[in-house]
Amino acid sequence: MEKFEKLHGIAAPMPLVNIDTDMIIPKVFLKSIQRTGFGANLFDEMRFNRDGTEIPDFVLNKPQYRNAEILVAGDNFGCGSSREHAPWAIADFGIKCVISTSFADIFFNNCFKNGILPIVLPQEQVDILMGDAEKGENARMTVDLEAQEITTSDGQVIPFDVDAFKKHCLLEGLDDIGLTMEKKGAIDAFEAQAEQARPWV
Repeated sequence: MEKFEKLHGIAAPMPLVNIDTDMIIPKVFLKSIQRTGFGANLFDEMRFNRDGTEIPDFVLNKPQYRNAEILVAGDNFGCGSSREHAPWAIADFGIKCVISTSFADIFFNNCFKNGILPIVLPQEQVDILMGDAEKGENARMTVDLEAQEITTSDGQVIPFDVDAFKKHCLLEGLDDIGLTMEKKGAIDAFEAQAEQARPWV
């Protein structure tokens, strides 16, 4: 998993509330357990017409937001079913940080396991960031995980909280497998000892 330290990028405004995981990645596309390839279908029913053409008014189809790496979203983002494909699709599209007033618990935790930083802030601060995102591609935000600060395009600094363990995992690029591999020495020693003690196993 790629390390998340400091992100300076375009923020896309998506004020719609209750964006569920089926809106993020419709169930018809859940045909693989690979983490890649889902970005093309992110928000598929909002991004595309039935004939496959783009819906111009959808935020991520607008030229200034096509390369967005930050999403400023409405309340209760990621609700619905617990599919991990939702953060896979977000990450594969290139979005590395989602900011909202609240997230569904399972989606929230899955984000950290897939290199995405979900940030919870009070409504008034999300409103500030939403307004900044609406300025377009020239209004880039900076998200500094180490300092736990978001800096708007005009220099306003907004602090945020994050669980210390989850912060460590993102800073070091550790998913569940990476965390296990940190204990490789101890695992190898245990297996060697077990093999000597029970060679018949």
